[in-house]
Amino acid sequence: MSAAKCTRLTGSLAKQLLDSVDSVLFDCDGVIWRGEQAVPGAAEVIHLLKERGKTVVFVTNNSSKTRRMYADKMSKLGFEVREEEVFGTAYCSAVYLRTVCELRGKVYLIGSRAMEQELEAVGIQQTGVGPDHVAGKPADWASVPLDPEVRAVVVGFDEHFSYMKLNRALQYLSQKDCLFVGTNRDSRLPLEGGKAVPGTGCLLQAVETAAQRQAQTVGKPNHFMFDCVASQFSVDRDRCLMVGDRLDTDIMLGSNCGLKTLLTLTGVSTVAEAEAHQKSGCAERQGMVPDYYVESIADLLPALQG
Repeated sequence: MSAAKCTRLTGSLAKQLLDSVDSVLFDCDGVIWRGEQAVPGAAEVIHLLKERGKTVVFVTNNSSKTRRMYADKMSKLGFEVREEEVFGTAYCSAVYLRTVCELRGKVYLIGSRAMEQELEAVGIQQTGVGPDHVAGKPADWASVPLDPEVRAVVVGFDEHFSYMKLNRALQYLSQKDCLFVGTNRDSRLPLEGGKAVPGTGCLLQAVETAAQRQAQTVGKPNHFMFDCVASQFSVDRDRCLMVGDRLDTDIMLGSNCGLKTLLTLTGVSTVAEAEAHQKSGCAERQGMVPDYYVESIADLLPALQG
């Protein structure tokens, strides 16, 4: 099937799209839930997709929860989900370090307890989780004790991010053979009521600036997020749909991986922003233009119920 980019998905077109895919990847916050509330109709959409034999997978850049924690949250919100259907950046970062980097050593982790758990689940030890306060003078900071077994610095969301953590990461990354990995580059975490707080991208950029090194990121829009899914499920790129609320992560991931893309307007990005990218003439911005958009994924219900 073919249609102009950034097309509103309604009626028979929605049915054609769903018939053309075997797998659907959903972002979470802003797509199937907002804050602590499920998007109305989202749970029924997921149920009907699975009932029709579709592979349904959830992909999120949030590194503050393990797969199990996400599955538990989703179950409480009324979604039918198994732990192995959830791919967060805490899990994907652990997989990346073990399979792609073949890491043999510890991680200095700027991140959450959830990231610690996912690393330990694949046999990787870490140091760094929790508060790390400043003590002494600058000369002491430059000679801060380091764990000789650390072979990688990993940056995810960390509510205890501090000057000393930034300094410690710099000292590890001064060793040229030390790997440098970030979960994602989302600069802001949107909240209800139009509010926002700084995202992981802010922390990662601070470490990159201090270390004068660029991190390899594993979250959306990097194709590794899709690779993680494809390694565990049989996914045909030509028959796979990516559904998300952010143009720069969700839709760009779909474009990077050759997937069909659907923007839902229950989250961050708008149709006006997508159209601006479409008219820009910039190849990179064109990758953020969705194939289709809906007000909410509940708009898929008529096509699934018919």
